[in-house]
Amino acid sequence: MTNYVFLGIAILAETIATSTLKSTQGLTRLWPTLIVAVGYAVAFYLLSVIVQTLPVGIVYAIWSGAGIVLVTIAGCLWLKQRLDGPALLGIGLILTGVVVINLMSKAVSL
Repeated sequence: MTNYVFLGIAILAETIATSTLKSTQGLTRLWPTLIVAVGYAVAFYLLSVIVQTLPVGIVYAIWSGAGIVLVTIAGCLWLKQRLDGPALLGIGLILTGVVVINLMSKAVSL
């Protein structure tokens, strides 16, 4: 269970960092750049802990898939970015893949 709490925190940290990248203006603004650096540092540290007990491929699939969905939502809500039908379909397929991995793969429970 702790691994999934760490994974959730890693996903949130990466989502915050990635969603803040635009605000750094090419890493020239101090506070947004610090948020990005801390977010990625937390995310990668937690991932390094998690992969000690869970398969790296499964961890990465969940992390990247959930991250894509959350960054997309953040982009829509805060950056006012809009998606077309094919983009929404693709993101839906990614989310479906993450759900299938979590609900059906025996590798997740190793």
